[in-house]
Amino acid sequence: MSLVIFDLDNTLIGGDSDYLWSQFLLEAGIVGPEHQHENQRFYDEYVAGTLDINEFLLFQLSPLAAHDMATLLSWRKRFIKEKIAPIMLPSAEKLIKKHQKNNATLLIITATNSFVTAPIAERLGIPNLIATEPEISNGQYTGKVTGTPSFREGKVERLNVWLKETGHNLDDSWFYSDSHNDLPLLEQVTHPAAVDPDEVLEKHAKNHGWPIISLR
Repeated sequence: MSLVIFDLDNTLIGGDSDYLWSQFLLEAGIVGPEHQHENQRFYDEYVAGTLDINEFLLFQLSPLAAHDMATLLSWRKRFIKEKIAPIMLPSAEKLIKKHQKNNATLLIITATNSFVTAPIAERLGIPNLIATEPEISNGQYTGKVTGTPSFREGKVERLNVWLKETGHNLDDSWFYSDSHNDLPLLEQVTHPAAVDPDEVLEKHAKNHGWPIISLR
């Protein structure tokens, strides 16, 4: 059975859910303007390939630790409606359905935390999700990460654990991504595909004969 892996942000959806979550918190008055400034800095570093993932996660997960779970879930419901629903891509949903018809196993692997991404994966109809996992203690987020963040080489590490746990393999595997940060995983699969890629990934894909597609 084929394994089809998707990046999420700027691949299956027309934006970055991590960035948009911080924007939502700002617009709702939950965080201040300084939060948005830092959010932009981290996003620029991600694009440039210089992001310190641990520094970013301490920043990004701190609002989760500052509020109770019921409040967070209420905000997340609004976030999905206001920020994610408008950037869903019909072409991405068609691609997902194409692989579903071929009875492939579908998996999203994303550096964005599971609090933000789990409902998006569910909305897309993809049952398997590997995301960065925020630590929970006594029903409350702590602001820390548990396990390896699924970013760059961490995606490969987390995927290998998942493969071992589920019995799947990469013998007939696909990975769709927009970002050069995903090159470590793109180089592991049998069918890498660049989706609306950044300049670095586009150049790499052309040099290696990988397909380049657009879902926009």
